Amino acid sequence: MKRGLVQVYTGDGKGKTTAAVGLALRGAGRGLKIIFIQFLKNSESGEVMLIEKSIPEIKVRRYSSQSKFIWDMNDAERDILRSETRSGFSEALSIAVEGNCDILVLDEILGAHRNGFITQDEILNMIKKKSEGLELVLTGRDAPVEIIEAADLVTEMKNIKHPFDAGVKSRDGIER
Repeated sequence: MKRGLVQVYTGDGKGKTTAAVGLALRGAGRGLKIIFIQFLKNSESGEVMLIEKSIPEIKVRRYSSQSKFIWDMNDAERDILRSETRSGFSEALSIAVEGNCDILVLDEILGAHRNGFITQDEILNMIKKKSEGLELVLTGRDAPVEIIEAADLVTEMKNIKHPFDAGVKSRDGIER
């Protein structure tokens, strides 16, 4: 890859992580080295479980030991999550700058930003300093305008209707 771009998958609809996983699989199929870092997510999703056991070209790292949604956490739990997120971001920044892979996926980094764990300026600095050949993928709701403007590709997933709104819990193999 000569020049890596910045991709953003955002919006309130389902499919942001799945799109990033699809890109990672496409890259792995072409022999690219991928690092897939997840923020704010503790539960294992089917696609990530498969990657971890079957696709060595994709290295997965998770930075969340918490099993609750942020809005259900107490202050101490949020502090732990903040610390884990900061640690993950530090690793991600080093990878991005050093170019230790071909594709770096930062899943839910925009959620980490929205919850005040990572600043917009830190994300923009990463985009600015990333290795020239690195494809950087950012996912999460509510991408700030400045990050959208800094990106080369932005896809918005829009929620029209979702079973969660009707009380249907996440289902193994479908939503997770």
